[in-house]
Amino acid sequence: MGIESLDRLAPGRAEFDVAEVATSDAGLRQVLHGLPGVDQVGVQERVAGLATRSVKKDSKLRALDLAIRMVDLTTLEGADTPGKVTAMCAKARHPDLADPPAPPVAAVCVYPDLVPVARAGVAGSDVAVASVATAFPSGRASLAVKLADVRDAVSAGADEVDMVIDRGAFLAGRYGQVYAEIRAVREACGPAHLKVILETGELATLDNVSRASWLAMMAGADFIKTSTGKVTPAATPAVALVMLAAVRDFELTAGRRVGVKVAGGIRTAKDAIRYLVLVNETAGPAWLTPRLFRIGASTLLNDLLMQRTKQRTGRYSGPDYFTVD
Repeated sequence: MGIESLDRLAPGRAEFDVAEVATSDAGLRQVLHGLPGVDQVGVQERVAGLATRSVKKDSKLRALDLAIRMVDLTTLEGADTPGKVTAMCAKARHPDLADPPAPPVAAVCVYPDLVPVARAGVAGSDVAVASVATAFPSGRASLAVKLADVRDAVSAGADEVDMVIDRGAFLAGRYGQVYAEIRAVREACGPAHLKVILETGELATLDNVSRASWLAMMAGADFIKTSTGKVTPAATPAVALVMLAAVRDFELTAGRRVGVKVAGGIRTAKDAIRYLVLVNETAGPAWLTPRLFRIGASTLLNDLLMQRTKQRTGRYSGPDYFTVD
């Protein structure tokens, strides 16, 4: 399949009702394996071509501010403390008080037990609280445990839940099991938005990335997310391109718009802007909003702020001029 065919990763009808699609392994396999194959060489060529695009001057400053607004500022370490989360929330609300001040980030992302701390830390702002769940990062737990994890996070005040799929079940072709788990988590989320982490570094092929994207969207995901950040490789432009093509085509076939979150290994403003170009050129400008595109990161924000200062003043400020993320 050439890059032109890549731009139409869809089951083939203008519209379809997900409820009509069989949710057995056999029924889902028919749908998912009926997707056009992904040409890895074509994807890499497209990514390389888009990486040469440059954004300059006023457009770059707008891109930097947009990237800041798309950040899910994240701490997911065993050593996390309430104090660390509170400090992160303060930075999420007011990343830089220079004139003009930097915009707030989209969300803070923490473990479920720290959701109340984060909720208090962002109170009075538009910053959302996201929580990982479903036995993050491995997903190795019973469905009952996973759902309890989700309900705890939502009851504590999480606006968004980042779940992980069972990659072992997916790779073994147990699509019905993965579908059913996502549906159950979607119900447990209630009003909270659901981001489904595919852990693309473990899916082995871009065809599997495409299939997992469609499976998650069919099951009710509000966002599809590349990675936990705990597996290498994490987010890559090639994976993001396939996922962005999938959400674009899912809207054409199912009539529902789903977001994309890239996470893991995105550390520089240059990387972030390249992803914005990828979004614009693949899914389209409608996805250039925090409602539909996020960047999960723990260290990216400071580089965005340093580059923002350079664009505003013509001078670089070192990392010591900004609080530690």
